[in-house]
Amino acid sequence: MEPNPSRPAALGGDHVVADQSAVFALLADPATHHLPPGTPVTRIDTHGAVVFLAGDHAYKVKRAVFFPFMDFSTLAKRQAACLAEVAISGANAPGLYLGVTAITRAGPALRLDGSGEVVEYAVHMRRFDTRQTLDRVASEGELSPQLVTDLAAAVARAHAGAAEDRTRDAVSPLAGYLADNRAEFTHHPELFAPADAASLAEAMEAELARLAPLLQARGAAGLIRRCHGDLHLANIVLLEDRPVLFDAIEFSTDIATCDVLYDLAFLLMDLWQRGLVSAANGVLNHYLWARRDDLQLDGLAALPFFMALRACIRAKVEAAGLAHLSGAGQEAARRRITHLFTVARALIAGEGADTLPPRALPPGLTGAGPRLIAIGGLSGSGKTTRALEWAPYTGRAPGAVVIRSDVERKRMFGGPLTAPLPAEAYAAAVTTQVYAELCEQARRILATGQSVIVDAVHAHAQERGAIAAVAQALHLPFVGIWLEAPLAVRVERVTQRQGDASDADADVARRQQAYDLGSVDWLHWQNA
Repeated sequence: MEPNPSRPAALGGDHVVADQSAVFALLADPATHHLPPGTPVTRIDTHGAVVFLAGDHAYKVKRAVFFPFMDFSTLAKRQAACLAEVAISGANAPGLYLGVTAITRAGPALRLDGSGEVVEYAVHMRRFDTRQTLDRVASEGELSPQLVTDLAAAVARAHAGAAEDRTRDAVSPLAGYLADNRAEFTHHPELFAPADAASLAEAMEAELARLAPLLQARGAAGLIRRCHGDLHLANIVLLEDRPVLFDAIEFSTDIATCDVLYDLAFLLMDLWQRGLVSAANGVLNHYLWARRDDLQLDGLAALPFFMALRACIRAKVEAAGLAHLSGAGQEAARRRITHLFTVARALIAGEGADTLPPRALPPGLTGAGPRLIAIGGLSGSGKTTRALEWAPYTGRAPGAVVIRSDVERKRMFGGPLTAPLPAEAYAAAVTTQVYAELCEQARRILATGQSVIVDAVHAHAQERGAIAAVAQALHLPFVGIWLEAPLAVRVERVTQRQGDASDADADVARRQQAYDLGSVDWLHWQNA
């Protein structure tokens, strides 16, 4: 969004341009909402809005503020933003957004949805349990594997349905964000050490210049879309145990129209900076399984930059909102801001997880630079479980990309990942194609700087040799790991598996017991 030619005069605080205290008092009064005496109305403040939770309803008022990135300085602009929020966010959250309500004045009194002069507008929403926003859920610990899967699917659906913009310059807006960040960090030397801020800005600018041709190609291919734009955990809520995206950027089509990986990067960064590295890596991999194509894989070259930029912008926005906080709240915000700044510096430097894995990792999975890991084993030996467990700690953030023979085979035949394939899909010639494609995918991903874990049976020596040769040709580290588990354990696992891309059942597991594997010179890992 372009700022106003002349900035509106501030009123009583940083960026505030009008007094809305009477409106806030009206919405904070239980009588306004016809609630029983003593029933509380909960107020939630952000830098851009104030939300009032009253009974089964919620009302969200845009603050009368002016920021370089967000202008709510006039009533008309706030009305337009309210209408846009209902239209845009309502598309991903049906039933949550109920409309736009006017606050009016008739004589000296203000009324909610009354007659008279309109003095303010509010987004009217169905109230939900604020303990179910994913930032609150995440504060209780790791997100469940099913929630991670559902979350990735929700984002993939939103991106699939988002309008393309092939005319948009993919680089100039990002360069503008970098310039804004540099300026804002300079204004807050107490939060951002000047030398560190300058080196971060230089690294980010150099990386954008390097990525420019890739980003332009992605835009021309339709991967710049009208996205959510503000996809952090506080803007996702569990409704009926399913993640629902809400509160998308409504005030600027320019800001919300972006590369789909840049949109996803906000969610990945938010998970990563909270130490939820397994969830961040899981969301990335499930998203790629749902929406994988060659341009998406090539785009991984930009992912650390995108995540670092999201961390910078989040730090900048929170710094701009410090004036609305006091006491312990302001101190907590300062800690978040400096942490986000530190995370941004680590991301652009290509660093990986700084948290410890829950269990010991096989040797060779960690270290500087990209690496290729191949996990083999008969059906039910636990390849995918181990791949997703180890991937967050392999290579730079958000960890290794896991490519699966089961997913690739389903993609070749064009059906849903969880729909069983006919027997001919498992013919020897098809399997040869699948393994060749896995090698090609590994090459593409490693070329971006991201590490790779290949999850496939690898029953034949030529399959094991071919994937090892990919790393050798690129002069990158390779680790082959062969998982072993007793037949009874493998049969039990494949029998209990649900909603997965693998079609292997108990009969397949039993038949594989007779395979002649030859000499498997990979690391043998007991996975009973």
